Amino acid sequence: MILNYINWNVDPDIFSLWIFTIRYYGVLFASSFFFGYIIMQKIFKQEELTVELLDKLTVYMAVGTVLGARLGHCLFYQPDYYLSNPWEILKIWHGGLASHGAAIGILISLYYFSKKNKKPYLWIVDRIAIVVALAGFFIRMGNLMNSEIYGIETSLPWGFIFVREGEIVPKHPTQIYEALSYLALFVLLYTIYNKKGKQVRQGLLFSLFLILLFTIRFFIEFIKNDQVRFEQGMALNMGQWLSIPFVLIGFFFLYRSFKLKPNTE
Repeated sequence: MILNYINWNVDPDIFSLWIFTIRYYGVLFASSFFFGYIIMQKIFKQEELTVELLDKLTVYMAVGTVLGARLGHCLFYQPDYYLSNPWEILKIWHGGLASHGAAIGILISLYYFSKKNKKPYLWIVDRIAIVVALAGFFIRMGNLMNSEIYGIETSLPWGFIFVREGEIVPKHPTQIYEALSYLALFVLLYTIYNKKGKQVRQGLLFSLFLILLFTIRFFIEFIKNDQVRFEQGMALNMGQWLSIPFVLIGFFFLYRSFKLKPNTE
């Protein structure tokens, strides 16, 4: 007999030794930086830029990602709790990272990087958009290994029963939907860059990233479970409300990219 669902009961820990634990999420999160660095290294070499500059950029990215994602979760989804218990914000190992917060943190950190190192902001965000799309793939696969951020009930044959969360009916594996969408977006952006190189219009990759990623996120949210209690009964959840400004900003930069000359640095 062929089951029309998948029992998902994966231990999120790869192994534990006393107080030391390695989790799939941590490995996948680290992988996003590892593979992102390799891709950016290739881009920097192609554009005759130094590894030292890339290392500086990596530090800015790491700080912006972690701080933005953590603060985004605390302030967007559970502000009452974390403002009443500010020390809990520092306990990042307890979980709680928001992709919209990470996006904001990255954009702010890259602004300071551009000012500090005298590189055009659009040049930076165009190239970072490529690896951030890939990072989205790894992070959502980490969510799958944690059995978190999944969807509503489904009768589709690829529905997952998330046993560790006490579920007894199949749910949409929205982590996989997002992961594959972000992987496809990465392939699209990287293909455009490889074909155009430095001649790609300033802001084009960044604008496509914002429009496509957050549009994908907006529609997938319709079949996700509510992440926090206050979302119950909302026509649009917090993730969707936060996605709308990014899509609009993306269209602004798309319009602007066709007004600017291709980058010739």
